[in-house]
Amino acid sequence: MYKQIFIIVLSILGLFACSGLGADEADETTPPTSIAELEAAVAEALEKHNVPAAGIALVDENGPVWTTAFGKANLATGTDADTSSMFRIGSTSKMFVALSVLKLVEQGRISLDDKIADLIPEIEFENKWESTDPVRVAHLLEHTTGWDDIHLKEYAHNDPAPVSLKDGLDFHPESRTSRWKPGSRMSYCNSGPPVAAYIVEKITGQDFEDYVQQNFFAPMSMQTMTYRYNADVQEKGVTLYTNGDNPEEYWHIIMRPSGSINASTDDMQKMVSFFVNRGVVNGVPLISRASLERMERVETTSAAAAGQAAGYGLNNYTSTYKNWVYRAHNGGVNGGLTDFAYLPEAGRGYVLMINSGNGAALVEVSKLIRGFQTHDLEAPTIAGGGEITAEHHALAGYYTPANPRQQVSYFLDRIFSIQKVWFEQNKLMLKGLLGGETAVYLADSATLYRSEETGITALSSVDDPLIGPVIHAGTLVLKPVPQWLVFGQLGVAVLWVVSIVLSILFLLIWGVRRLRGKIPSGPAIQIRVWPLLASLSVVLFTWMFMRGMSNPFINLGAPTFISITVMVATLAFAAFAVMSVYKVVIYRNAEINHGTYWFSAISSVLHLIVMLYLLYFGIIGLMTWA
Repeated sequence: MYKQIFIIVLSILGLFACSGLGADEADETTPPTSIAELEAAVAEALEKHNVPAAGIALVDENGPVWTTAFGKANLATGTDADTSSMFRIGSTSKMFVALSVLKLVEQGRISLDDKIADLIPEIEFENKWESTDPVRVAHLLEHTTGWDDIHLKEYAHNDPAPVSLKDGLDFHPESRTSRWKPGSRMSYCNSGPPVAAYIVEKITGQDFEDYVQQNFFAPMSMQTMTYRYNADVQEKGVTLYTNGDNPEEYWHIIMRPSGSINASTDDMQKMVSFFVNRGVVNGVPLISRASLERMERVETTSAAAAGQAAGYGLNNYTSTYKNWVYRAHNGGVNGGLTDFAYLPEAGRGYVLMINSGNGAALVEVSKLIRGFQTHDLEAPTIAGGGEITAEHHALAGYYTPANPRQQVSYFLDRIFSIQKVWFEQNKLMLKGLLGGETAVYLADSATLYRSEETGITALSSVDDPLIGPVIHAGTLVLKPVPQWLVFGQLGVAVLWVVSIVLSILFLLIWGVRRLRGKIPSGPAIQIRVWPLLASLSVVLFTWMFMRGMSNPFINLGAPTFISITVMVATLAFAAFAVMSVYKVVIYRNAEINHGTYWFSAISSVLHLIVMLYLLYFGIIGLMTWA
């Protein structure tokens, strides 16, 4: 629970999420084989998950197959959703940034290899490897800048007044700091696409939104699609809901190119058709097939250089379903989720939008749609892999992530996101140590492996320029760690949590005894109190985060009672942990019950170890609004 609370908040509730790029969980149910069956199954899933409304469009190369809407656009007014109702599509908006850049590349006005420091020196960022490994345009779109994701302060910005893209980028440039050499590792980052959009503005002399309207929205005959809150959104925008039926206020996203689009199902159907028909609209190519193929291709990572195909291209990534490889980009804002995907080889695609933050609903309905779209396709034949040798077996072991999306949560990722690699029946197996699906790979060489389900090259063993041998699996970058460290860290974490619980429970016993005069003041009390205070500070910290989760932007994105209490609780924990160990040392010869002393001593040492770990990763004194 501690990990889940911290990850949820520090990951900004998964906003602008990039979906998993590995194999989907196996779905053994019979897929719908007709629109009627699909409609009934979708309606049942939406009702089961309490989703107020959904918009769905299915397309093939001949045009729309099914465009529909379900449910209520607004629960309070009872307004029905229809295909003109406008949803927030979140990070799916990023696809238009890549399209805009690629259009300028076709015109010879920019190159994906251009250094952004040369193009826009007025935009602040930090890259200590700039002289040898500069940040280039392609890095912005493939999320390989090495930058941290935008910080909570940027997410929390919600000024309804028009803010220029330049103002948005100048608001908090501290998040744009390369943590490793650009181009070596992918890590999802919401500030890269807005920087690319600003380059479009500077080259064209137009606001980015106007450029997209002129070159894509208008030619595709999108009637209401918009990045901004306007009259159409006021009239047709669905209300977004979290926790079932809790309405969300409109979020004026400071990084509009990354996730701000409002779109109807009718308009999104045209966007799906655009990709399915390889950039051609009404017989006119808005962008070349070659540009779309580059958009769908990963090039800048060391894994791509080694031959890995699965991963994140130019705001476009691989997303698998059984034996098929979709190209996709999903999106999310508070109370709204979108899944946009298409099968280029089959000429089919879809979009699903819901006005709910229920991720399970999105996954279930997406599987129904993908099952319907692929039920009549012949599954690709996957050739067997090569023989597993001693060279392959050298990869077996434990790995920790080396490309965290939010650096502030890395102290948790490196313990709780450990992956295990082993070999079984001539196959490489990859699975999270604490659970999850097992990904299975076939060897093509000593360094490249194909997904057993899809046949796409999805795992590679390469050398990272900073940390040496690593594994790239989809967008994960994993570095090997010794087994003793893996289980040592987990052991300390478990013992620490147990000690916190026991410290609080024991208070009910010795607190009563103290009130009855059975325990004298002095060492016997202090040896108990200081570890207890450290435990209570952790409880306070966790509780305040839970309160902050009700509205993290307001509660944690600025200095508030909640966010300041979070900071103070971490500082108090550090002080109490140090004092606990100090008391254990000075009272080691005092007349104290041996069981009590040793429990307090162990608890104190555990607190100190955890405190030093948190201090190293910047969690002590954490200012969530900074």
